[in-house]
Amino acid sequence: MPPMHDVDYTIHGSEMQFVEVELDPNEAAIAEAGGMMHMEDGIAMETIFGDGSQQQSGLLGMLTGAGKRLLTGESLFMTVFANRSAQKRRVAFGAPYPGKIIPVRLSDVGGELIAQKDSFLCAAKGVSLGIAFQKRLGAGLFGGEGFIMQRLTGDGLAFLHAGGSIYERLLTTGETLRVDTGCIVAFQPSVDYDIQFVGNIKTAFFGGEGLFFATLRGPGRIWLQSLPLSRLAGRVVAAAGSMGRGREEGSILGGLGRILDGDNS
Repeated sequence: MPPMHDVDYTIHGSEMQFVEVELDPNEAAIAEAGGMMHMEDGIAMETIFGDGSQQQSGLLGMLTGAGKRLLTGESLFMTVFANRSAQKRRVAFGAPYPGKIIPVRLSDVGGELIAQKDSFLCAAKGVSLGIAFQKRLGAGLFGGEGFIMQRLTGDGLAFLHAGGSIYERLLTTGETLRVDTGCIVAFQPSVDYDIQFVGNIKTAFFGGEGLFFATLRGPGRIWLQSLPLSRLAGRVVAAAGSMGRGREEGSILGGLGRILDGDNS
């Protein structure tokens, strides 16, 4: 296992947060390509192929790490930010949409975490990113967010992003929570994850919650988000569509209304 870099950090902001990571000389952080917000002089940026933890294991290791990331729908490349100066330097990573940044020290959760494929923001160098297949066929076929999730392993700090507000909970043995599949951010491997049918056709079609929901059964810690990216994107698309229909189809005056508005297109 590669050596872990024990970095310091500060999370700034309330709704649109960013995390500023402080690197000692020769310390490094990894992030998705394009995730950097700003960095101080003295930090060297290197784009690597696949998972950075595989870089010392030859071509096969590089291809394996890249293949894992391709399966999760992420970029084939990651970026390493290394402090090459003799003083402490800072690099910051911004959240992709409104929500909260969750710092998790993997050594505090057993050295492993299962996360949604779009929740990873950045981590200390040495944290390994892999894939976690859901064992149950139902979770694979009807999970909504996909049955391939990210597996984070190591002892260092990892930073996840959750849309909206964060709900963290420790499930006791046998305790079950039913969750919208898109609201899951991460959970410990000890948590049992499955997909269940709503059970009522009328509720499924007219209740607005979909045909399936996830069940999380303890023991283990879970992190949920109140505003999944898929839900936010759906609302934005629906709002944009209704605005267009309001100007054209929904207007009582129709074309005359557009002329009166000064829109002659």
